[in-house]
Amino acid sequence: MSIADNLAGVRRRIDEACAAADRDPAEVRLLPVSKTKSPAVIREAYDAGVRLFGENKVQEAVAKAEVFADLPDLRWAAIGHLQTNKAKLVAAVAAEFHALDSLRVAEALSRRLRDLDRTLDVFVQVNSSAEESKFGLAPSDVPSFARELERFDALKVRGLMTLAVFTDDSDLVGRCFARMRDLQALLQDTDAHPERWGELSMGMSGDYELAISYGATTVRVGQAIFGDRLNPNDYWPVR
Repeated sequence: MSIADNLAGVRRRIDEACAAADRDPAEVRLLPVSKTKSPAVIREAYDAGVRLFGENKVQEAVAKAEVFADLPDLRWAAIGHLQTNKAKLVAAVAAEFHALDSLRVAEALSRRLRDLDRTLDVFVQVNSSAEESKFGLAPSDVPSFARELERFDALKVRGLMTLAVFTDDSDLVGRCFARMRDLQALLQDTDAHPERWGELSMGMSGDYELAISYGATTVRVGQAIFGDRLNPNDYWPVR
């Protein structure tokens, strides 16, 4: 099947999941994750209507932004963990950052953004599964972190992001999503700027329909659209 066919299939399943949850499909945004994919594949997705791609490695996003500089309406979302020394790259090329979990990174991003006279949409990453191997804030730490973010006016907080536990047990996955929904409600009730918490970025190829039932507004889908991952160094040498 073509990329266009895969996109249509994912969007159809999003519509069906929204109908089952009594939600408007317009409330759920599909973010195709294009990590390791070749220029030809990305161009095919662009031709099928994709205008925002998610990338885990910021160096790869920078390389792709250079290749596709002829497409001014194409945007990049940085969705992977970020070290402070790479903040300048995200500030320069990304339209969104989905993995904010550190005040040091927030400060580095804000400083670089001010130098560029830009702003950046950000999602606060939460470790909803309490796995030591995962990045993200504990849910109990998010309210205080949210208050600290108010001093970084170049960062436009849009909501929360999580990676649920990787398992076929839908009950365990659902508990992660439920924690995010409850945390979102808490922030909307207690934060001085409740409008900042309208988004939930959660759900991937294996669980995005379940995430929608718990209120996801952005689902990050890679393999269901693009197939298996490749070696990124085949196309995007790490700098």
